[in-house]
Amino acid sequence: MSTAYVVVTVLGAVMAGFSAASVFLGAEWTVKPLADYGVPRSWWPWLGAAKAAGAVGLLAGLFVPVIGATAAAGLVLYFLGAVVTVLRARWFSHVPFPLLYAAPAAASLVLWF
Repeated sequence: MSTAYVVVTVLGAVMAGFSAASVFLGAEWTVKPLADYGVPRSWWPWLGAAKAAGAVGLLAGLFVPVIGATAAAGLVLYFLGAVVTVLRARWFSHVPFPLLYAAPAAASLVLWF
């Protein structure tokens, strides 16, 4: 296991965990855009739980690599779905934000191989 893999994986876990906490705590910079994009409020806890599970999975992957790879792939798919949601809402200037969160998960997956 390389140092780069550990650093990128921990960074991805911290970012996903922060994003999940932002949803759970109702941080305005997170929940207002969700409302603006048309994401139903009833989905927000599930979206936060998915990000939290991804964060935990990335950290678990440091000990059981297959779990980390699965979590990284899940987070990449999650944030690609977020990009689609942003594009459908026509908030093109917001596209970089989910990509920023997807980047360490994608890098972790690439470094895993």
